Amino acid sequence: MTGAIRTSCALALLLTPTVLAFFSGGYFAGPRLAAGAAVWLLALVGFWVASDPLPRQRSSWIALLGIFALTALVGLSIFWAPLRSVAQSDFQRLLVYLGAFLAAVTLLRGRVGLRFAELVLALGTFVVTVYALSARIFPGIVDETASASAAGRLEQPLTYWNASGMLAGVGLILFLRIAADGTRRSWLRSAAVAASVPLGLGVYLTFSRGALLGVAVGAILLIVFSRDRIQLRVLLVGIGGGVVVSAAAALLPAVRTLQGSSAIREREGLALFAAVIIVMVIATILARWWAARPNRGPLSAPRALAASLLAVMLIGFAAVAAGDGSSQGQPRFGADTRRLTSFESNRYSYWKIAGRMFYDKPLIGDGSGSFRVVWRQERKIADPALDAHSLYFETGAELGIAGLVALGLFLFGVAWAGRNTLRERGTESVGAVAALGALAVHAGLDWDWEMPALALVALLLAGAVVAANEELSGGASSAG
Repeated sequence: MTGAIRTSCALALLLTPTVLAFFSGGYFAGPRLAAGAAVWLLALVGFWVASDPLPRQRSSWIALLGIFALTALVGLSIFWAPLRSVAQSDFQRLLVYLGAFLAAVTLLRGRVGLRFAELVLALGTFVVTVYALSARIFPGIVDETASASAAGRLEQPLTYWNASGMLAGVGLILFLRIAADGTRRSWLRSAAVAASVPLGLGVYLTFSRGALLGVAVGAILLIVFSRDRIQLRVLLVGIGGGVVVSAAAALLPAVRTLQGSSAIREREGLALFAAVIIVMVIATILARWWAARPNRGPLSAPRALAASLLAVMLIGFAAVAAGDGSSQGQPRFGADTRRLTSFESNRYSYWKIAGRMFYDKPLIGDGSGSFRVVWRQERKIADPALDAHSLYFETGAELGIAGLVALGLFLFGVAWAGRNTLRERGTESVGAVAALGALAVHAGLDWDWEMPALALVALLLAGAVVAANEELSGGASSAG
C-alpha cells in the first residue's frame, strides 16, 4: 500500500511542471498558489511514507540549508523591499520551490527515483512542445493565442519564448540520454530518438540563443559524463534530425512566423508535418543501426570535451555581455533567423545596473523585486524589463552577499550530490546531471527562476539527484 502511495504521489509531483505549463507556465498567482498547496501536501506524504525522511549526507543538508535560507531571506526582504507586493509574490514562488524540492527528496527514491523522474519529466516537455508545434502544423485544427510581443516565435503555452526553448532543450537532453541508455528497453530507446526530432524543432522555432547554448552545454556534458561512444552516436543522430527539420521550417515562412493566409499556413504546416515524420523514422532506424555497431570502449578525451564545455560557456556569456542592444529595446525582434547569428542583447545593460545595485548595498541588497524599480530609474534604453535576466546577477543585486551565499550553498550541495551519484550510479544519473548543468547555464542568461514550469523541472531533477545520493551505500555516505 505504501509503495502504491509513493508511486502515485511521485507521478503527481513530476507532472506538476507540465500542468503548470498550460497555465502561462505558472507565472501568475492563482496557478502558483495551487501548485504550492499541491507540492507541500506531497511533501507531507513523502515524509510520512519515507522510512528515513531526514537526510543523512552532508551534501543533502547543504542543499536543503541553501534553498531554505534563500526562501527565508526572500520572505524577510518583504520588510525592506520597495515593492512589497512583488516581494510577496517572489516569496510565494520560493515556497513552491522549497516544497517541491522537499517532496522530491522524500518521494523520488527506489523504483520511482532518477530513472522514473528522467522519463516522466522528458515526456512532459515533449507534450508541451508538441502542443506548441501543433498550432503551426495544423493551424486549421489547433488554435493558440499568440502574443504580439512574441512576433511569431514559439511561446505557447508558457507565453515566453526563451523559457519554451529551454524547456524543449531539457527534454531533448533527457531523451538523448534515454536513447543511449543500454539498461532501457529497446522500444523506449527508439521512441526517445524519435522524440528528439520535434523537440529540436521546438528549440529552433523559439529563436532563443540561450536555449541553443543550453543544449550545447547539455550535449557536451552527456559525452563528458558518460564517456560512451553510443551516447555520441545517438546525440549526433538526434540533434542532426532536429537540424534537418529546422532547416525545413526555415524555408516555410508561414510556419516560422505565423503569417500568411489560412490556406498557405495549412499547406506549409502539412509539409512540415511530413518532414518531421520522415526524419523521425530515418533517425530511429539510423540510431538503432549505429548503436548496434561495435563499441570500441569508452571515449578517451573527456578532458578535451570538458575544455570545450568551458569554452562554449565563456564564449556564450562573453557574446551576450558584449552584445549591443538597440535604442528601441528590442534587438532582432521576432521570428528572424538572423537572431541566431547576432550578438545583439540588452543583457549587458541589465547586468550593469544589477552590479551597481550590489555595489551600493552588498550585504542584503534592496530586497526581492527591487531590480525593476532601479532599472526604471536608471535605464538608458526603452526596455520595460522586470528582471535582470540572470538568476545570479539578480540575486546579488536584490539580496546581496547573503542571497548569493544561500544560492551558492544550494547549488554546491546539489553539485556535490551529483558528483557522488555519477561516481556510484553513473549510468542512471548522467541525464539528470547534464540537464541540470544546461539549466544552470541558461539560468545565468534569463529569468528561468520566475517561470515555475521550467524552474520546477530543475528543482525536481535536483531533488531526484539528492534522493539518489541518499540511497548510496555506506561507503558513499561517508564520502558525501
